[in-house]
Amino acid sequence: MQAISAAEEAHLLRFANTLTLGDRHSAEDLVQEAFLRAWRHADRLVSTQGLARPWLFTVVRRLAIDSLRARRARPVEVSPSALDTDVVFDPGENSLTAHVLRQAMAELPPFHREVLVYRYYLDQSVEDTAAALALPIGTVKSRTSHALNALRRALTSQGVQSYR
Repeated sequence: MQAISAAEEAHLLRFANTLTLGDRHSAEDLVQEAFLRAWRHADRLVSTQGLARPWLFTVVRRLAIDSLRARRARPVEVSPSALDTDVVFDPGENSLTAHVLRQAMAELPPFHREVLVYRYYLDQSVEDTAAALALPIGTVKSRTSHALNALRRALTSQGVQSYR
């Protein structure tokens, strides 16, 4: 069997590689399985001169056909990355988020709500917010920071986890 393996392995691997369309690992698996089956029938293969090579090629070809049929019979597997990219929009989620945020904002003092509305809802810069509210820039920065901390506390009190 060692002599047969040494003489035929390269030829069988090349043949299996063409049957698996260049998939080296699958080709190696086919050849390994063929040699395992040859080992089980070693007495018959060794006793008849010239039988080993055609027998091994036939086994590799049949194993490749069986492997192809098995893949066709199984449903197609879905990769995790394909599942991650197909996001379904849920309007209920936005509704719930808006409701929770509205409740948390209602707990804030008016001057904190005002600065957050200008900065984040109206998407104003610090300078534009300061001009609109007639406040110094430093005050807008300070109020924004204090307002965000107060909003975080209000959301935590409602059971919302912080993603800081």
